[in-house]
Amino acid sequence: MGTLLTIFALLVVLGVVVVVHELGHFWAARLSGVRVDTFSIGFGPALLKWKDKRGTIWKIAMLPLGGYVSIYGQEDMFNRKKYAKLDKKQRVGHYLSAPAWKQFIIIAAGVVMNFILAWGIYSTMFAFKPKNVQLPIIGQVIQNSPAFKSGFHAGDTIIRIDNQRITNWGELIIAKELAANRDANITIVRNEKLVQVKLAPAERWGLIADGSKTEFRKKGIFGAMYSGARETYTQSKTLLVVLKQIITGERSTKQLGSFITIAEVSGKAMAAGFFALISIIALLSVNLAVINLLPLPVLDGGYLFILIIEAISRRKLGGRGMEITMICGWVLIMCLFALTMWNDLARVFGLN
Repeated sequence: MGTLLTIFALLVVLGVVVVVHELGHFWAARLSGVRVDTFSIGFGPALLKWKDKRGTIWKIAMLPLGGYVSIYGQEDMFNRKKYAKLDKKQRVGHYLSAPAWKQFIIIAAGVVMNFILAWGIYSTMFAFKPKNVQLPIIGQVIQNSPAFKSGFHAGDTIIRIDNQRITNWGELIIAKELAANRDANITIVRNEKLVQVKLAPAERWGLIADGSKTEFRKKGIFGAMYSGARETYTQSKTLLVVLKQIITGERSTKQLGSFITIAEVSGKAMAAGFFALISIIALLSVNLAVINLLPLPVLDGGYLFILIIEAISRRKLGGRGMEITMICGWVLIMCLFALTMWNDLARVFGLN
């Protein structure tokens, strides 16, 4: 039963995140006058399919791990010689018939929808799920720890770490992770006075929260919307910092996981309840949006970067060079997929 729950949770989480992403591309294409040939939930042979009145084939496929939207002519975006051979009728609804700014919107719409989904979920949670949060008040400072040597005291309230405002202990932990390899500038309140302290990086700062200092928080609609946006921004920033640290070697690539990790986390979240499940959907939606915005070939960010270059240089990119770039992009994605799969398999079977 546990395995079935995990698989079902994976399908739900991935399904929601990917379908919302692809709906962004779909709606943007429709509004831009570009024809959408196929909207597929999943990959492989179709289990169910139908055609709408505008000619789009909708289908539910056998392998429901993701999905895609097929936009007329988008695969030929770097083959403008082929587009030039089309007659006037064949160009109607073609991707390259849309001006560059509409192409930009079509490509960007997927990640925008993912950010909106995350914002909506986090806002809903802040509005309808009041929670008892641990305040960022220090209860104990471990002797000879970096915090002890920097002069922290029990009773200090941490209100800012670098440029990040701190309102609860969870935000403190995230900020600590982001400062794992550099000194952190910390602002604390001590005896109603602001004190600036610099804390050296370490695996543990040596700070223990005062467990008696909690606060029951419930937000109104506008407060929840603001907090939802702030949470979406924080999660996006955290992922970017973590990716940077992995690229520079400050973090191990072993921290990267594949859909096996997503399945395990999703299964636990589904077992924990509705709000735990949608929080995972929001987090994965943020991750998908941020990763897709990276300026790498075959990712949405790569295509957006190319459109920006074309706009600045006032010339269209294409030819064999772009084909090789796309191939390199796919090779990079496949290598990353293989790495994450190996990490998960090594963890599951104890091969590390």
